[in-house]
Amino acid sequence: MTQEATAPAAGSPPDVFGNYRTARPQGALFELSPTETRYDELFDATGTLKPHWADPAAGLSTRGHPGMQWLRDRVRRLVDTYGITYNETSVAEPGKSVPPSRWQLDGVPLVLAPDDWATLEAGLTQRSRVLDALLADLYGPMSVVRSGLLPPQLVFGHPGYLRAAHGITVPGPHQLFLHGCDVSRSPTGSFRVNADWTQAPSGAGYALADRRVISRALPDVFQQTAPRPISSFAQTMRLALIDAAPDAAENPVVVVLSPGTHSETAFDQAYLASVLGFPLVESADLTVRDGKLWMRSLGTLKRVDVVLRRVDAAFADPLDLRADSRLGVVGLVEVLRRGAVSVVNTLGSGVLENAALPGFLPQLSRSLLGEELLLESTPTYWAGDDLQKSHLLANLGSLVVKSTVGTEVQVGRLLTAAARETLAAQIEAEPWKWVGQEPPQFSVAPIESSASAVRSAPVAFRMFAVAQRAGFTAMVGGLGQVMAENPTSLALHSIAAKDVWVRPADRGGAADATGPIRLVPPPESLPVFHAAVADVVSSPRVLSDLFWMGRYAERAEDTARLLIAVRDRQQEYRHRMWLDGSDSVTILLDALAEITGSMDVNAHDLQRTLTADKTRAGSLAQSVDRLGYAARAVRDQLSNDTWTVLSTVDAALAEFATVTYDDGSAIGSVQSAVLTGMLSLSGLGAESMVHDPGWYLMDIGKRLERGLQLTALLGATLDAPRMPSTERMVIESVLAASESSVIYARRNRGVIRLAAVAQLLLFDEGNPRSLVYQLDRLKDDLHALPEASGSSRAERLAEEMSAQLRRADPADLETVGPEGLRTDLVELLDGIHASLRSLSEIILATQLSMPQDIQPLWGLSLAQVLP
Repeated sequence: MTQEATAPAAGSPPDVFGNYRTARPQGALFELSPTETRYDELFDATGTLKPHWADPAAGLSTRGHPGMQWLRDRVRRLVDTYGITYNETSVAEPGKSVPPSRWQLDGVPLVLAPDDWATLEAGLTQRSRVLDALLADLYGPMSVVRSGLLPPQLVFGHPGYLRAAHGITVPGPHQLFLHGCDVSRSPTGSFRVNADWTQAPSGAGYALADRRVISRALPDVFQQTAPRPISSFAQTMRLALIDAAPDAAENPVVVVLSPGTHSETAFDQAYLASVLGFPLVESADLTVRDGKLWMRSLGTLKRVDVVLRRVDAAFADPLDLRADSRLGVVGLVEVLRRGAVSVVNTLGSGVLENAALPGFLPQLSRSLLGEELLLESTPTYWAGDDLQKSHLLANLGSLVVKSTVGTEVQVGRLLTAAARETLAAQIEAEPWKWVGQEPPQFSVAPIESSASAVRSAPVAFRMFAVAQRAGFTAMVGGLGQVMAENPTSLALHSIAAKDVWVRPADRGGAADATGPIRLVPPPESLPVFHAAVADVVSSPRVLSDLFWMGRYAERAEDTARLLIAVRDRQQEYRHRMWLDGSDSVTILLDALAEITGSMDVNAHDLQRTLTADKTRAGSLAQSVDRLGYAARAVRDQLSNDTWTVLSTVDAALAEFATVTYDDGSAIGSVQSAVLTGMLSLSGLGAESMVHDPGWYLMDIGKRLERGLQLTALLGATLDAPRMPSTERMVIESVLAASESSVIYARRNRGVIRLAAVAQLLLFDEGNPRSLVYQLDRLKDDLHALPEASGSSRAERLAEEMSAQLRRADPADLETVGPEGLRTDLVELLDGIHASLRSLSEIILATQLSMPQDIQPLWGLSLAQVLP
């Protein structure tokens, strides 16, 4: 797979880099001027490999072209295994749910020299201090506005400024908690900041996940290069969040507030929450009571002290902010005013993302810190200043024009002459609302190539800094970005992520010892977490998703078993329909259609439809899809191995969907793959999950579904006596679908009798597949839930079902009534099936009931006209 390493000649590129210089990008979002060249991260001006790239380049070159293709595939497999996704938004239908896409990660890291990182780290932490001081001033004395350092219209006219947040402060010396900063290089090699992110910066979770993937995809290169670790950033952030709690909090409870699974960066939020060890919550999980913020937990409330906010501030409280929000918590602003909770980043921090602010930062740095700004910004020109407006209008065709009161962006060179005139008129009419920015400049670095080698492409990266009491600490590295090479794009966007490696200054590790001081408390001063505080969130929303995870996983398993059993019977009689027992195929197909609600599908298409049609309720694909959706909603609750299993099952279904010809082997393989995956999930649930309320609700879902599937199967196949040969074939298939063939054969020595089948599948307390076993587990699970009384509606119904079943006699179930049906069997199965459905409805209406939608205090009519 790999080629033997050979030392390249001095000054020559390694073999897989042979086409690097000949594949230089001619343009990205913005065309290069004839005299402009991009800064090359890999080679210096003489074409010599830069020293900090020596180890990575040698390791990649050793792989050769086949090895690079293997690397591409390995990275994609790992991304799927870890379930790293990105939710694309629907442009055609805003708000429409779009299935998550695979995270695009380039296998070649972006390597930074120690000196470059020292420059970046110093510049980032200083910039964080400037923005922190500015944020404190804007929501406090407002001296920069009063003194004229910052025009008031840039503050009060920006949607990120929230008047309701004035006077609200975060405990401790810093008001800005997390700062994201997009950086790229100019042709001279100097770093420039393209954007600051202070609202609810995203990407830190992706950066941590990318490092996990690349370190496993390139273990030898990673070990040889020894980049400085980034895992300590999560621990630093965790301690900083605990430290941000109000002074009165003894054992702070921290949560990560997410917009939900439909958010573009849902994985980023969930992964960061899991790495930090804090529960991921949504608005439905939180409530305000008695001037405090609480987290719902199975009918009880748990006090929340710190919220890491990933919901835009304007949506955080529909009472004081956007009244049409469904993402926030009613009354949150009032709790903040009382100082009863800390929300970071603090509400209103989005004002620092004003597109015109970079032009004022050098002066603000001198005024607020007494320091010259170390990291320059991409040059910007605010039209509110007459001189800068003249420059903006004169160079409208070569600038990126942004609004200071919204998110509108227009690329001057892409506008028609008429559109430029219209834009110029808008700028002249209200100049303070517009700012022009020079096109960002990007260096080039190696990326994967479809030719199984590497090529150059424009790159940038996002850095992160988190506030601690004595200052800001930077993530050593960040989220690399391969920028789109599309000159017709209207907005900057990346096409892939990159892991960013920072080389240590000394291979012996001295760099980390002499670098910036990490203010981490000694072990004896760390807070002690009691079990009651460290419990994962068990709100109705989370419990509901776990409940449906149990149901959909069991439904997929049972459906796969039934499909396999029916297919085996079909193959047995496919060319021998004259044999005795062949009519069992029709009976089984009818039962399959009835159980899955697919009576409208013809028998010839039934197997494929119920395997691959994601839109068909009851199909394998639909059950797996809904299982994945529920799992992503509670990602922070689940083992990492869960995503390995789900990605394997998804890949099998996706591959089968592309099969146009199948002799029966492909459908058999995918059904077996789904069954294997569901068995793996069942094992993970039994052996890798703590038995907390969430686990019990997931097991309740599993037991309910297994009971429903079993009663439906027996009712559809054994409701009437048939010819002995047919009865045998049907019962054997039912036993196979119920995973009880082996034990039945051992006990009954091949004798087929309904009473024996009923004894095993309905009444045998030792058979994990029997109905009585499911009812006993349901009773145990319900009793184990918090505040179980033994007399709740759900518990009483479970007891009644168990008593009803135990009163029946297996021999009586063989009795055939005047209509030719086994009346006692049908009545028993129908009764238990209906009771199981009622039990599910009771659980959903009690333990899993969700808060009602928020209604504006002034009624619905006014809400309809809100933006």
